[in-house]
Amino acid sequence: MERVTTIGALNGVRLSNESVGVVATTDVGPRIVEYALHGGLNVLGDALDARIETPLGLWRAYGGHRLWCAPEASPRSYVPDNDPVLVEEIGERAVRLIAPPESATGIARAITVVLDDTGSGLTLLHRITNTSLWMVELAPWALTIVAPGGEALVPQEPYRPHAESLLPVRTLALWSYTDLSDERLRFGRRFIRVRSRSTMAEPLKIGASNAQRWAGWHRDGTLFVKRFPYSSEALYPDLGCNTEIYTAGDFMELESLGPMIRLEPGASVEHLERWSLFDGFDAGDDDDRLAVALAPLLLQSGLE
Repeated sequence: MERVTTIGALNGVRLSNESVGVVATTDVGPRIVEYALHGGLNVLGDALDARIETPLGLWRAYGGHRLWCAPEASPRSYVPDNDPVLVEEIGERAVRLIAPPESATGIARAITVVLDDTGSGLTLLHRITNTSLWMVELAPWALTIVAPGGEALVPQEPYRPHAESLLPVRTLALWSYTDLSDERLRFGRRFIRVRSRSTMAEPLKIGASNAQRWAGWHRDGTLFVKRFPYSSEALYPDLGCNTEIYTAGDFMELESLGPMIRLEPGASVEHLERWSLFDGFDAGDDDDRLAVALAPLLLQSGLE
C-alpha cells in the first residue's frame, strides 16, 4: 500500500501488482478513483464539478466508484460523504475503507478492496450496516463512473426460438426520461449497447435483470468487465434490476445492485463485484463479432 495524491488533490492509497494499479481516496468516500493497466487508460472517470445542494449539505460526486443504497431518493441517497475514511491495511494488496455512519440515516458504508497478486483481477466487497434504532429497507448499489467517450455493454439473455421458450426471460426498466429512439442506445440480439456523447446532455437510463452476471465498458482498445451475483428468486429494486446504465453528456455510470433487504438495527448486508481489465480489445460493429471478441476474455475473468 502506497500513500498518494489523487484527483482534486485528495489524499489516497494505491495498490498495485505487475499489471495494474488501483487508487482509493482517503479524504472522502469511500471512493475508488483509479483502475488502470500500467501505462494504460484509467477506466474510471472523474466528476469533480458535479455537486448537488441538499437539505443535508453539499453532495459531491468526485468520480470513480462508490457505494449507495437503492432505491434512489432525495435527499437520502445524497447524504454528503465528504469526511475522511478509516483505512485498514488487511494484506499486501488489500485494504478496507470504512466511512463514519451517516448522522442523518444511521447507514455506515465500507468497501474492502483486494487486488490479485498477478493479473488485473480486483475484488470489491461492499458492506452496508444499519447503525440506527430502526429497520430500513434497501438494496446495496455499486455505481462506477467510467471515463468519457466509451460504450457500455450489457449482455442479452441467450436467444432461443419461440418453440423452445414461451415465457419472458428478463425485465427491462425504463425511466421517464428514457427515449428508446435515442442514438446512444442500441439493442442487438446479443447485447445492449449504450454510448456516451459529449454533445448530448440529456440524461438516458436503462435497467435490466441480468442473469448473465456481468456488464462491461470499452474505449480505445481497453475493456473493463465487472461481475456480480444474480438470483432468480431475489427481489431487486427498480422493477427488478440488478444492472443499470446511466449517461448524460460525457458522464456515464455502470451500476450493479443487490436484492432488496429489510436491514434490522445492527445488521449488515454485503454486495460483491469482481473487476477485470483487458487491452487490445476490438468490439466491432455487429453483435456476432463482439461476442467472438468477448468470449475468451470473459473466460479469463471467470465467467463461462
